[in-house]
Amino acid sequence: MKRIYKTVAVAPTDDGAGFSVLLDGRPVRSPGQRPMAVPARALADAIAGEWDAQVEKVDARSMPLTGFAATVIDRVSPQRDFVVTELAGYGGSDLVCYLADDPAELTARQEAVWAPLRDWAEAVFGARLRPTAGIMPVSQDADALAALRREVETVGDWELASLHTLTTVTGSLVLGLAVLHGRLDAAAAYAASEVDEAYQIEKWGMDREAEQRRRARRAEVAEAAKFVELLRAG
Repeated sequence: MKRIYKTVAVAPTDDGAGFSVLLDGRPVRSPGQRPMAVPARALADAIAGEWDAQVEKVDARSMPLTGFAATVIDRVSPQRDFVVTELAGYGGSDLVCYLADDPAELTARQEAVWAPLRDWAEAVFGARLRPTAGIMPVSQDADALAALRREVETVGDWELASLHTLTTVTGSLVLGLAVLHGRLDAAAAYAASEVDEAYQIEKWGMDREAEQRRRARRAEVAEAAKFVELLRAG
């Protein structure tokens, strides 16, 4: 889309409940044509910065914060129960519970990173998750899964969008919640999700296409964490 607007500004919404980004005085709308009002001024300013940074064409790929806000408005809020159920389902097959059965060096690396996170999930949420080795699935206790679902249900719509990205990119609800609770930062959460990949790179070297995919996933995790940070900045 060609950039046809000249000015970008931020203003409180008419009801005073949030902030809108204005292009030539007109509020930005989501792809679903809903008003794109956000609850925090810091987030609105950052989204405005994305729009102002566009030169001749508007490239949605360079506007991740705008994308997160649109996702909340068009997808998360209208179907919150579906999103909660989808995320809670990750508890039954969480990455941090699936260890390699060979080689022992890799298994040890995984446990050094993942065992403290399982312990944290038990201490904070009451979700005791059982690990397994190899590809055979492990059935988690219903109480543990219910505890994780209860935690997901407490997350507001705006942070739920970030939790969705953090969880789906890393393959771990525990890692996603760890970022939201400040147990891990984005870089540490991503590193915890790619213990296997890092080990394989050490042994076999770097593949260019794989590295491009890793960079893209790392960026998604960082953007999701940044979205939460801006929401909480007020």
